[in-house]
Amino acid sequence: MTEMVFGSVPVRAGEPILPRWWRTIDRWALGAVIALFGLGLLLGLAASVPLAEKNGLDPFYYVTRQSIFGLMAIGAMTVTSMLSPDMVRRLGVLGFLAAFVALLFLPLLGTDFGKGAVRWYSLGFASFQPSEFLKPGYVVLTAWLMAAAQEINGPPGRLYSFVLTLVIVLFLALQPDFGQACLVLFAWGVMYFVGGAPFLLLTVVAGMVVAGGLTAYNASEHFARRIDGFLSSEIDPRTQIGYATNAIQEGGIFGVGVGEGTVKWSLPDAHTDFIIAVAAEEYGLIMVLAIIALYAFITVRSLFRLMRERDPFIRLAGTGLACAFGVQAMINMGVAVRLLPAKGMTLPFVSYGGSSVIASGIAVGMLLAFTRTRPQGRMGDIIGRRGR
Repeated sequence: MTEMVFGSVPVRAGEPILPRWWRTIDRWALGAVIALFGLGLLLGLAASVPLAEKNGLDPFYYVTRQSIFGLMAIGAMTVTSMLSPDMVRRLGVLGFLAAFVALLFLPLLGTDFGKGAVRWYSLGFASFQPSEFLKPGYVVLTAWLMAAAQEINGPPGRLYSFVLTLVIVLFLALQPDFGQACLVLFAWGVMYFVGGAPFLLLTVVAGMVVAGGLTAYNASEHFARRIDGFLSSEIDPRTQIGYATNAIQEGGIFGVGVGEGTVKWSLPDAHTDFIIAVAAEEYGLIMVLAIIALYAFITVRSLFRLMRERDPFIRLAGTGLACAFGVQAMINMGVAVRLLPAKGMTLPFVSYGGSSVIASGIAVGMLLAFTRTRPQGRMGDIIGRRGR
């Protein structure tokens, strides 16, 4: 009866790992992720050609690189999704420690590539952005701390997770990278809420976020310039937001036609942060709605599968990963249509970038591992184990 209610599957003794993985994985979510990557390559064929010509490279140079990054990401996603929750937890903690050390040394060894924010390490043949790899590890570690706090005589994991979050947000704000800092705070808030946090505490944290935003506005010219541009009633047509807004308006419902768009020749970040503007101009509202539907499908379907999980760690970590994935996509598209201030955040699996695509593959691989169908066990057995 338990298996019928909670959708578990019996364990088949001696079953090879690949058949077991294929039988238990969320194949619909996996297909939606691959569809997003395919759309990213399609849009990259249009968005990256002007940049390649400007830099004197082969027209499909960036598309080729994105294909390589994508294959690496899908490989990482597949391998990670085959792991058990315990193995994912170990991988997440080790990955977080490595990414956090890399984040600490950014002010000394990092570069801004002329964008005003030191977020990357230049490797010559590529670049590496630690904050992209920090997020999945952070979510897993935070979920572990919060789940441990629910055990009898467990540590004060919620307090530890809050202190850890403040430290990470501080280092991200120093880059400055307020977009990733907000995403980390959001992921912590969602997991804390799911874990049973009192509403008063979340209200206090929200007040701290507002106070931090005001402080950043007064202390950071980079932050203040973006907020002022967002609040201004006039849009400078020569800015990236201006170009993106005009492209979305020109696209209409069905777009101007494949290869007929012009915004890719004006937007420096048409292949990364503003790739949705290229999609809207050339393919119209239909393409944009399809992309939104894919992100919403992956996020909502994962949350529904996590609702039947009894393990607090799996439920918290999966919820944090799913919500962070969906909200990052929402922020990227919200910036393009001027619903949110510019934050320099990529569109997962669609935007160009090795760090973004591979880190997204690892994060979604962890999410798929947590949402795999598995025997849940009887509630009495679980209570018995906790009482020992």
